Amino acid sequence: MTFFAIIQTDYNESEVKKMGRKWMNIREKKAKTDQQTSRIYAKFGIEIYAAAKSGDPDPETNQKLKFVIDRAKTYNVPTHVINKAIDKAKGSADETFQELRYEGFGPNGSMIIVDALTNNVNRTAANVRMAFNKNGGNMGVAGSVSYMFDHVAVFVVEGQEEEAITMALLEADIDVKDVYTEEDSVVIYGQPGDYGTIKETLENFGVSEFSVAETEMIPQTEVELNEEDLETFEKLIDALDDDEDVQKVYHNVNM
Repeated sequence: MTFFAIIQTDYNESEVKKMGRKWMNIREKKAKTDQQTSRIYAKFGIEIYAAAKSGDPDPETNQKLKFVIDRAKTYNVPTHVINKAIDKAKGSADETFQELRYEGFGPNGSMIIVDALTNNVNRTAANVRMAFNKNGGNMGVAGSVSYMFDHVAVFVVEGQEEEAITMALLEADIDVKDVYTEEDSVVIYGQPGDYGTIKETLENFGVSEFSVAETEMIPQTEVELNEEDLETFEKLIDALDDDEDVQKVYHNVNM
């Protein structure tokens, strides 16, 4: 089962502008995650193991595994952590992981998507529900929130020229949705299914480091919360992030 449902969407100019300024939130979220190294290493270890176990444990022939490893490297996950997870998948361990998505609501119109990877569905479902219930939120049914988000591949690179990046992507015949300059960075949005092709094209162009290289669920609109609701919301997000089965949390709050 694919971890993310690929949504093929043709964005008009106004929709692009809606998502266009959200890269800063993504970069800040990534920076926060980078500071929590032990947790992020553990989460990627599980994701790499599950990807390797689902097919050939060789990233050259297992595109899902290659994708996860590429993402792990942008978070500076050490090679020994990656290799340990792959070696475990090659061994006799026979854990089965399932990819799950939960959707729900926080205070005052806030929406949350939780992607999990678990070897115990009952445990994960109970923990996610508890996190919502104890922190001012409530669970929704499948599809109750995700229709308000766009699934995209997003890259942020520094020290490059927007026009040159655009030309390189066009020459590679990649369907990018937007390329623009924000502060000192070039931001690229594309289809999630083109993540690997976009990243390879940028690397061939000369990009050696990415501020952001991810697939994201970008909210079509954002909500502002008052101080009290924002404090409650942050506790909810932290509780979800702290769960070892939760891989990613997306939301529509302007923080």
